[in-house]
Amino acid sequence: MFLTLLLQATGEGLTSLLFPVAIGLVVYFFMIRPQQKRSNDAKKFRETLTKGSRIVTIGGLHGLVVDLTEDTVVVEVDRGTKLRFDRSAIAREVGNKPAESAAS
Repeated sequence: MFLTLLLQATGEGLTSLLFPVAIGLVVYFFMIRPQQKRSNDAKKFRETLTKGSRIVTIGGLHGLVVDLTEDTVVVEVDRGTKLRFDRSAIAREVGNKPAESAAS
């Protein structure tokens, strides 16, 4: 019975179903999927951090990674000034050269 009703459906019924499906696909491919990719890339980056990496935190602090644990990163932001951050607070890597040699 359901199949016969489905086959008797007019083109208008199919069109009204097609529009929300199309909107859902557009949202998925242009918003959800790229965000998932960025999130996965950031997670992989944070997992592969190494000592000596020059990084920037999400707060904008620049520093050198001096110690790593499973959940935290110790960053030297100035000579002798070390701060401990959660790995999720690391935004990006800016290079492996120390700031003193990069400035000269």
